Amino acid sequence: MKKNERPAAVLVTLLVWGLSGALFGGLFAALYGLLTLSALSPWLAVLCGTLIAAVTTTAFYSSMPVALAGSMAGVLGSVGTLMAVGSSVGLGLISGVAGLVGLVTGILYAWISQGGERPLAESLAGLICGLVAGVLLALTLAILGPVLAMAVMAALIVAVVGGLFQFTEKFLVSHIVRWCPHAISAPVVAAVIAAVIGASFWVMGGATGLGPSLGPSLEAVLADIPQGMTGGLIGGAVTSILLEILGAHLEDHEQAV
Repeated sequence: MKKNERPAAVLVTLLVWGLSGALFGGLFAALYGLLTLSALSPWLAVLCGTLIAAVTTTAFYSSMPVALAGSMAGVLGSVGTLMAVGSSVGLGLISGVAGLVGLVTGILYAWISQGGERPLAESLAGLICGLVAGVLLALTLAILGPVLAMAVMAALIVAVVGGLFQFTEKFLVSHIVRWCPHAISAPVVAAVIAAVIGASFWVMGGATGLGPSLGPSLEAVLADIPQGMTGGLIGGAVTSILLEILGAHLEDHEQAV
């Protein structure tokens, strides 16, 4: 790469990692809060929230065409469900319908684009990295208690998942892709993304399935989402700088289709 192109590449890397980190942090904050409200123990809420956020963010980072198709399907499925059922729709219904629309969209996408196994392999690699990072953070919370602010948790989890994924992606994907079924790769990824979009619509609609008595608690969860996004953005940006220093460049990353 020419010397005068390096600053532009670093700026793009900061932008991509910052936005990915903000997406991860916002999702993690929302999932952690909702799972805690659902009477899940904090360490398990951290683990589940990290896994779902890692899979979703990895799909956008590594398989953006499939993720965008799933996002569009999720929006259509969620809006259609809200129009048909109303604001009292439950989480399972809106996520299920959105996921089903995403599955159909993924099947059509795979048929049109003749995509391979990599989208699902990339997402599973993100799942493994999320599992490692989630276990580490869950152990930290189990030992220290819930003393970390949401922004700090989001920044730490984004940095750990992002760093692990960047350094283990080629190794993990090269092994996973060998047994990853070609026919279900894009459909599964699109369905998962669409289901997450459906859950997001449910949260923005007030999460009515949790009951009116949890209104103040739900407001606290919603208030944590900007903190999670901010922490994730900072964690992603700092991680991108460290990776650039270590020689892991964004332009060397291969998008899966």
